[in-house]
Amino acid sequence: MTRVVIVGGGNAALCAAISARERGVNVVLLERASYELRGGNSRFTAGAMRTVYQGTDDLLKIMPDLTQSEIDRTEFGSYAREDFYEDLGRVTNYRIDPDLAERLVEESYETLRWMQHHGVRFLPLYGRQSFEIEGMVRFWGGLTVEAWGGGPGLVDSLTAIAEKMGVVIRYQSRATRLLNNSGNVCGVEVDGTSIAADAVVLACGGFESNPEWRTRYLGPGWDLAPVRGTRFNTGDGIKMATEIGAATRGHWSGCHAVSWDRNAPEFGDLEVGDNFQKHSYPLGIMVNANGERFVDEGADFRNYTYARYGHEVLKQPGQFAYQIFDKKVTHLLRDEYRIKQVTRIQAQTLNTLAERMDDVDTEKFVACVSEYNAACNGDTRFDPSIKDGLCTEGLAIPKSNWANPIDTPPFEAYGVTCGITFTFGGLHVDAKAQVIDEAGSPIPGLYAAGEIVGGLFYFNYPGGTGLTSGSVFGRVAGTNAADHSSS
Repeated sequence: MTRVVIVGGGNAALCAAISARERGVNVVLLERASYELRGGNSRFTAGAMRTVYQGTDDLLKIMPDLTQSEIDRTEFGSYAREDFYEDLGRVTNYRIDPDLAERLVEESYETLRWMQHHGVRFLPLYGRQSFEIEGMVRFWGGLTVEAWGGGPGLVDSLTAIAEKMGVVIRYQSRATRLLNNSGNVCGVEVDGTSIAADAVVLACGGFESNPEWRTRYLGPGWDLAPVRGTRFNTGDGIKMATEIGAATRGHWSGCHAVSWDRNAPEFGDLEVGDNFQKHSYPLGIMVNANGERFVDEGADFRNYTYARYGHEVLKQPGQFAYQIFDKKVTHLLRDEYRIKQVTRIQAQTLNTLAERMDDVDTEKFVACVSEYNAACNGDTRFDPSIKDGLCTEGLAIPKSNWANPIDTPPFEAYGVTCGITFTFGGLHVDAKAQVIDEAGSPIPGLYAAGEIVGGLFYFNYPGGTGLTSGSVFGRVAGTNAADHSSS
């Protein structure tokens, strides 16, 4: 029987393995990490998945566990294809490959249905993507669905499904070279041993865990950024593919990077998961070491700004900032602000808060907050579930929404730095998940999915798109690899 080899162990790789196995071929999945550290970046996510849906009836098909009481008290809204296309185009400055965008959008819901059919459970993303307004829970920002158990739950579920279907998973197996015969990929080399294959799927991530490559491609200073997720995404798949003539594509000087706890470790901690992130900044302000604001915290919903604001933090003196909130909004902060590992300062006055914030100019900070408070117009009702237009007036850097004065103690400050999630540059991959060579032709027998794919994200990223992209293109890659191997 023919064999498909999958390189990688996260969401994209596992979806590829399941879809290939559905076609009746033998599948071997090679995971570089140990069993304890398996799952790539997928294991470190909250499990949010952006998908098209037309209302509650569509959501019930992927979340049959929804209760009537949940339905009665929740405004789920809808997320049309046109909205998904517009969000992808808008945040990437319309640089996204249109064929990849079409595959992603058009198959997002179908792919979640396919996953649910296999046994993956989904639920509403209540904790991080909704607010209760006047007794009703309202979702915002086009993001409604998460995998049960977050990223770890998703990896566990997909792994169990794959194993039950007969996929062979080999841990601590680092692929280092692609084997090819007259231009046709025919296997991989692992620890000096050749594994024959009729087709190979590369789903082993980008290069964010390689500080040399980060500095080379993203620029100076990026070697200083801690990595949000796995330590094993060092560009192996990209290197192997380009060595046999694969073309690269995408935003090689760009990446997904977020506000991350200032004292987080160098790489992701599975015990903490993604809770070092700090994404409630639209409810307050961010200041740098000079005590100055440097971004419009309310430019858009956080899931359309968070993936690029990490870079803005990295550009600040000392590569850090503080997020500032007062009592009026602290009850709305996401759960990640309540973990025991958080870098948090609390005080009854702004002067005392400033004195306790390490490395921040106290006088300039107090002046900054005073200027900001005076600029808040207060003419509009505060509503965190919509872009409420509650803005500042006359500031060099405005706050366009959710601009409440910071005037009610106790005050809180959270120290953040930049945490890199994944890199945007990768391999040239078409909508069939085929890897393309430098002459513009598919490399026979070679497919790719997940964060290794270039051409999807430029400059920014709509929250929840990464896992959906990995699932969609993982499924496509596995299916086409199996069909190629059987032909």
